[in-house]
Amino acid sequence: MSRDIWDPATYSRYADERSRPFFDLVSRVRADDPDYVVDAGCGTGELTATLANRWPKATVDGFDGSPAMIGKARELDATPRFTVADVTTWRPDRPVDVLVSNAVLQWVPSHRDVIGHWVEALAPGGWLAFQVPGNFDAPSHLAIRQLCASKEWSDRLGDFDKGRPVGDPVEYLDLLSGHRCQVDTWETTYVHVLQGDDPVLNWISGTALRPIFDRLARDEQKRFTGQLADLLAAAYPARTYGTPFPFRRVFVVARKGSEGES
Repeated sequence: MSRDIWDPATYSRYADERSRPFFDLVSRVRADDPDYVVDAGCGTGELTATLANRWPKATVDGFDGSPAMIGKARELDATPRFTVADVTTWRPDRPVDVLVSNAVLQWVPSHRDVIGHWVEALAPGGWLAFQVPGNFDAPSHLAIRQLCASKEWSDRLGDFDKGRPVGDPVEYLDLLSGHRCQVDTWETTYVHVLQGDDPVLNWISGTALRPIFDRLARDEQKRFTGQLADLLAAAYPARTYGTPFPFRRVFVVARKGSEGES
């Protein structure tokens, strides 16, 4: 991609809602005293810092493909080391005891191969934990695909439909069991209650819409989001208490077999 599409301020607007799956994920990691912990796709680093708080004796590294995100992470008063790296090519220089990835792999078409490399990078008995959005058939994404395929936008965005880039829990169970891991997989649908005007549009502006914005001039972005806002308002009607926004996520926690285990 030609430029950094990630805007830390936009992404962090719903920080509490976005952090909840991270804590639900890492709560299932039962590593007692890891030596080396990695956060793959660490974003702005606040959640990486919580890993350092949980395992204060560990070396904790965070990496992300976005220089803007890593720039914000390095401003934290935190002990983890933060670097810019690509999840598809990153390789550690030592065995990893805990490798966490929060809402990253959905952006990586080859992520099943990446998962295999990550298992190889684990120390015997090491832990891999990741979660990915499972909402690609949700009304929000259907609205995006509908608009991209419309007459006005199809010449620019008609190829944008990525389908379902992630698997379901059973697929990841099969995949990681094939790597001789003990695997725990599950899914959760959170119902976030969003506030303000165009709340679902604001939510996806920090995630799903970023690659689309990368293709459009500023005036085109404004026109596209105006049209999308109408579709989203119809799909997610506001209540007196806010706008309910169901969001399905898929979770995977795997422990690599120790030496001598079959």
